[in-house]
Amino acid sequence: MALTAETESRLYRSLRAAAGAAAHLVALGFPTGVAVLARPGSSLFSWHPLLMALAFSFLMTEALLMFSPETSVLRSFSRKVKVRAHWALQLLALVCALLGLGIITYNKHLNGKAHFVTWHGLTGLLTVLYTGGQCAGGVLLLYPKLLKNWTLAKLKLYHATSGLVGYLLGCASLMLGMCSLWFTTSVTSVSWYLAMLCPLLTSLVIMNQVSNAYLYRKRSQH
Repeated sequence: MALTAETESRLYRSLRAAAGAAAHLVALGFPTGVAVLARPGSSLFSWHPLLMALAFSFLMTEALLMFSPETSVLRSFSRKVKVRAHWALQLLALVCALLGLGIITYNKHLNGKAHFVTWHGLTGLLTVLYTGGQCAGGVLLLYPKLLKNWTLAKLKLYHATSGLVGYLLGCASLMLGMCSLWFTTSVTSVSWYLAMLCPLLTSLVIMNQVSNAYLYRKRSQH
């Protein structure tokens, strides 16, 4: 028997809600696992993986899920409250990322190692710089009058699109980090594959959320 349009819509919303709930769990679970593995405080380096996992797995994921109509932790609040919470989480993510970058740079300096010579290092540097630019661009949405020739709708669209690119860069950096000797020495076999699935899952959820927001805006214009 064919499903009605209403039933399909309910099923789709239920699947989105389930995927969003899983993304929340993964966003918190991944940095928790990294904390157990790294044992922050045991060495200077130990803070780097934890800070980066907090920045790009937990804080940035939660900042983007803030606008999810199904799984936002503030979905009963006004959009203004969500925007402020999104901005605060993104700013915290940037602070954690900058600290993580500074720590690994200083740690390599102390150990006489070359800087940014691996794909993980280069991608991580690009991601942190991109995140800083993305946060600066977010200021334009708080004060859209600064760009008189751009509509607020266009600014939101470009910000969401560039934000998705930044998030995917962050997830790619995390995945490349899981290919490092430090991670692969401690995490092997099935556990390694499960860890790699974490940023993949959250990436798919965020991509779906952004694409749906884009389609909704496109329909509302017609």
